[in-house]
Amino acid sequence: MTSDTTATPTGRAPAPRPPRTTGAPAHLPPGTPSPGTPAADAPAGPAAASGTWKLGDLEINRMGFGAMRLPQTGEALIADAVSRGRDQAVAVLRRAVELGVNHIDTAAFYFSPLRSANELINRALAPYPRDLVITTKVGPGRGPSGAWLPHATPGLLRGQVEENLRQLGLDRLDVVNLRVLGTDSIAERFGVLAELREAGLIRHLGVSNVTPGQLAEARAIAPVVCVQNPYGIGVRADQDAFVRDCAEQGIAFVPFYSIAGSARQVGVADDDAAELPEVRAVARAHGASAARIRLAWTLHRGPHVLAIPGTGDLGHLADNVSAAALRLSTEELALLEAAHQRHGANLPDGAATA
Repeated sequence: MTSDTTATPTGRAPAPRPPRTTGAPAHLPPGTPSPGTPAADAPAGPAAASGTWKLGDLEINRMGFGAMRLPQTGEALIADAVSRGRDQAVAVLRRAVELGVNHIDTAAFYFSPLRSANELINRALAPYPRDLVITTKVGPGRGPSGAWLPHATPGLLRGQVEENLRQLGLDRLDVVNLRVLGTDSIAERFGVLAELREAGLIRHLGVSNVTPGQLAEARAIAPVVCVQNPYGIGVRADQDAFVRDCAEQGIAFVPFYSIAGSARQVGVADDDAAELPEVRAVARAHGASAARIRLAWTLHRGPHVLAIPGTGDLGHLADNVSAAALRLSTEELALLEAAHQRHGANLPDGAATA
């Protein structure tokens, strides 16, 4: 991990990042090298073709990985989800790191009856590679049965942060997003996270599912390194100006559901007949999947736009990461832009699930 100490927007420079946890985790014999730690001379991996961005002082490849789909097969975030085999999930995480992914998005509420995304990450990758950045989020909550709970009040947010720390086996979280539902003020809740940042439990802060006004409210309290909102081809075309505003403010924009679109946590099939014809046409021209085209388009939206596609399948992982190197022509971008504007369903602010 870089030790860059560039000042944040408030002038407060974060301290250089300390080494990750040392020693083998409990599930590995003492002296066993971590499967997630690449050799010093390991190649950068295809994810590096996406270019890099800094979340505060933490430099990452723009092609990352989202952990929502790891704990189960089929629909995510439901009480009766079908749990994925642990070995398969661990293999996907380790392969992602081998492919150059060094930004993983997760949450404590990403779990199925038998699997937790955070615990899978811990099992697969701890002790963590020094350059790996793990971003998590707080706000939503689920009970032990998987049923959704009301969004966390300010008094509950510290417990959610500590839950992520315990599950990931960390003393400080790299990035924590406050996930928002609705358009009310976020000042009190974001203020709690800012206090936890000052206390050393969090390195950097972000916001998720927010409006420009809520972002401005958060930035008046503490530096914000990323915005994570629903966005993709034909999804939330009304977010285009917000994406550009984030670029001007030096804030990463991290779309979720950039592949699934309106299918959201249900996901899409490889041969999804509902895929936009423009996306299918560009995919045929490149001999690529529609998912790869959608991810390439995402990365073309600006150097500050990050991709966090999720999967529990090794083949899909390789396909997703290969989008880092896919370059779209001016004509293809124009075709996809027209589709984006024509099909871009605009939702009420704060309308995303969880």
